[in-house]
Amino acid sequence: MHPVRRRRLFGILIILVGVGVAAALLTWSLRQNMLYFISPKDVQAQSLPPDRAFRLGGLVELGSVRRADDGLQVEFVVTDGVASVPVRFDGILPDLFREGQGIIARGTLGADGVFTAAEVLAKHDENYMPPEVAEALREAGHPMGGQPVEDNGEG
Repeated sequence: MHPVRRRRLFGILIILVGVGVAAALLTWSLRQNMLYFISPKDVQAQSLPPDRAFRLGGLVELGSVRRADDGLQVEFVVTDGVASVPVRFDGILPDLFREGQGIIARGTLGADGVFTAAEVLAKHDENYMPPEVAEALREAGHPMGGQPVEDNGEG
């Protein structure tokens, strides 16, 4: 084989190996940073590592909201009609947050079984429910698990 061809072949192989390594690193880092949606029923059924971040969705259980007197800490229970998960959040809740409301919380599950939320999102009008929450409620047979209405930009 001619030396110029050998150099070109070697250069192409180095580029291909580099692209392969970059793609593998990108895939691995994206997998590590993905936040999966998990319903309360799935939280109870699975053994989740305490440091794994995920999104918990469902309805705020009626009568479960307790606010601290001296701070922003709020504790409430999220349910999908089958199972319930206690949630602790230290921050300002969305204006539309209330009991019976569909929410999605992002955070981690502690060893004590309490979900510590870093962010809480509430539905933005009376017709919209996040598709993941509606699907989880529908699977649980909850009456509020109807078809989610798409956001039409009004409201």
